[in-house]
Amino acid sequence: MKLNFKNTIKILFFSIAVFSQIKCSSSNDAVDPVVNPPVVNPPVVVTNDVDFWLTKGDQSVLLAKQTGTLGFGTVVNTYTNIEVNASQKYQTVDGFGYTLTGGSADVINQLTAAKKSALLQELFGSGANSIGVSYLRISIGASDLNAAPFTYDDLAAGEIDLTLAKFSLNKDKAGVIALLKEILAINPKILILATPWSAPLWMKDKDSFIGGKLQTQYYDVYAKYFVKYIQQMKAEGITIDAITPQNEPLHDGNNPSMYMSAAEQANFIKNNLGPAFKAANLSVKIIAYDHNCDNPNYPKAILADADAFPFVDGSAFHLYAGDISALTNVYNSYPTKNVYFTEQWTSSAGDFAGDLKWHVRNVIVGSMRNYSKNALEWNLANDGSFQPHTNGGCSMCKGALTVTSTENFQRNVAYYIIAHASKFVPAGSIRIASTSSGSLQNVAFITPSGSKVLVVVNDSSGSEIFNIKFNDKWITTSLEAGSVGTYTWK
Repeated sequence: MKLNFKNTIKILFFSIAVFSQIKCSSSNDAVDPVVNPPVVNPPVVVTNDVDFWLTKGDQSVLLAKQTGTLGFGTVVNTYTNIEVNASQKYQTVDGFGYTLTGGSADVINQLTAAKKSALLQELFGSGANSIGVSYLRISIGASDLNAAPFTYDDLAAGEIDLTLAKFSLNKDKAGVIALLKEILAINPKILILATPWSAPLWMKDKDSFIGGKLQTQYYDVYAKYFVKYIQQMKAEGITIDAITPQNEPLHDGNNPSMYMSAAEQANFIKNNLGPAFKAANLSVKIIAYDHNCDNPNYPKAILADADAFPFVDGSAFHLYAGDISALTNVYNSYPTKNVYFTEQWTSSAGDFAGDLKWHVRNVIVGSMRNYSKNALEWNLANDGSFQPHTNGGCSMCKGALTVTSTENFQRNVAYYIIAHASKFVPAGSIRIASTSSGSLQNVAFITPSGSKVLVVVNDSSGSEIFNIKFNDKWITTSLEAGSVGTYTWK
């Protein structure tokens, strides 16, 4: 029994020794266990898809491109959506701009050559610092924002000029005409609408620039007055795209002004102005009315006249009374005829924040959502005293620019109202569908190059966070109360 126990012990020790040698020798060839590093997701890179330009009502930001990143995505949130649909198209846009009054030309022409050149490039050019104004309205003869009233055929009391032998553009040649030539050198495609404030006094039933009517016996010669104006402007290198027969035909208290009822305007268009344009082979558009939104029945009465209808391209509106929806009222009644928005002033007593919000909501968003082909603010420029203007003309009309010296000017609220559209929405753009709800009033466009543009004004008293949704993706952005944003993307 002892022998067997000893043998067992020996075998056990031998086995341990062998095992130890094997373990020690094999340890030299051992492979360290693989330790995987912790998984770290790569950083999410958000590319900027949308450019955003901002103006705030407190003027702390003025048409400034924002530096934040707005990338389209699909992360769900509960904010309001403004959904843009490029497949649903409406009217083609002719442009955005101002009235180049005689007074505007006078003060701009007072700038030094270098300063004026820089300003005109900023207003009408296509560079990075330009706002791309694409439409101008001018007066045939004087408006109330000229230093004094005049027409192109002023005669001594008792004289008449049935052949228009004394017709002359001379009173505008150094002012509006000279400045238009400089503008056209920058943008030859700018569209120009011309409108008279008064016929020559010898044609009226009242020997005054203020009020009175066009006498029926002078309808024909007055139509030829328009033809001669268009032809002589063409000879100066200036193409008139459209005319209206009378500025604010129901407002006869301005200086100058002239009353013209809807029936009178229909008669003048169908019997005189339209046939005169046709005989002279003029393709210039005739746009009716050119007055407030409170009387859509005026242009509708003209369009209801079967003989006037073929000569009329559409009707034009201002918004000193009524509601901007009047444009849709007229458009729906005569959908083959265009509507235009041709004037809205900003007052010297106005508030920047209030004017910015009201005008973008009504003049830019409102007119465009109601089928207008253009949107124009009133006078482009005046001086620090809101001059020049006629005796009895508008003494509180504040230009988009105030020219303060030969070297300086300031940009006013109307500059930014128009710039938020004109800089991004060139002529030939098309309005497209965008949802509008609550306080975020907006309008969308697709440009000839395919860019999408959305102009939004926050009409509420507080900040708003919202989404801009396009093709089932969206970006999230915000606007403070009263702020205006223009968003652009490809």
